[in-house]
Amino acid sequence: MRSTKNTRAFVVGVFTFIGIAILVVTILTLGGQQKTFQKSIVVKAIFDDINGLQKGNNIWFSGVKIGTVKKISFVGSSQVEVDMNIDEASKQYIRKNARARISSDGLIGNKIIVIYSGASKSPSVENGDILGVEKAMNPDEMMSTLQANNNNLFAITTDVKGISKGIAEGRGTVGKLLTDETLVNDLHLTMLRLRQASVNAEKISSNVAAFASQLQKKGTLANDLVTDTTVFQRLKATAAQIELVSKNANGVIDNLNNTTSQLGNSLNNKSTPVGMLLNDEDAANDIRVILSNMQSASQKLNDDLEAAQHNFLLRGYFKKKAKKEEEENKKTDVDQTKVSASNP
Repeated sequence: MRSTKNTRAFVVGVFTFIGIAILVVTILTLGGQQKTFQKSIVVKAIFDDINGLQKGNNIWFSGVKIGTVKKISFVGSSQVEVDMNIDEASKQYIRKNARARISSDGLIGNKIIVIYSGASKSPSVENGDILGVEKAMNPDEMMSTLQANNNNLFAITTDVKGISKGIAEGRGTVGKLLTDETLVNDLHLTMLRLRQASVNAEKISSNVAAFASQLQKKGTLANDLVTDTTVFQRLKATAAQIELVSKNANGVIDNLNNTTSQLGNSLNNKSTPVGMLLNDEDAANDIRVILSNMQSASQKLNDDLEAAQHNFLLRGYFKKKAKKEEEENKKTDVDQTKVSASNP
């Protein structure tokens, strides 16, 4: 009997020990997860909306868990102050100008606080510091945005469906390009012409390059025109002279026009000698009579001279004159013969 009681007491003691051990392990495990037995500092952040954040939720920094939410309380009219337990070993990486944002552990997981490190020149956080916050997107806002995107995507797909149907039915420019052979042939012809134009443009560019190379060749007129300032100055002076000559020619032409006009007026005016000769018939008849009389008198004078040559008083004079003229003609012929012989 006594042995049975001892055995029962031993079993109870073993189970008690196991229970106590499990309790201690559980406490240590939970305490390790919640950073209960580690030294920590309290850092605060004030949010407009914590989106369901609860006490005990995790705090992450650069993908590493560095603490938990210690306390949540209202401040002011509607803001929420969150006290965060941060491992003292991690505070050296967090700056006073760091910012906190509420996020999710996965797509639909528990809420967490993510801390972004600030500028490296800023000092590390201390116990009781208040971090700046970044507004997190509300899930309802995200769903509204997704719904709007879905509506836009539906509208786009509807438009694309209508466009593709129109193209398949041959409507519009693209549809005609796919179904109308005439338009395709015209487009093909246009492409050939563009290709020919491109070839011509290439030839023109080659000619321009050749001309440019000629400009670089020294001694040519084109190079002198481009590089020799003396030639340019001469051309400039020549152009000025041509312009002056042109102005003088214009003056001469104006004078000729005035003279021609005055001559025309004189020819048409009967009071002038020329106009009288051209327009007055009586004066013309008188001139004809005078010319006829002069011709008759000249004929008579020739007859008188001929008769005088045969007169015995003047016959010797005219013979001497004729002999002298004959000698002078012979002398002239001899001189011309000598000149011809000296210049074969």
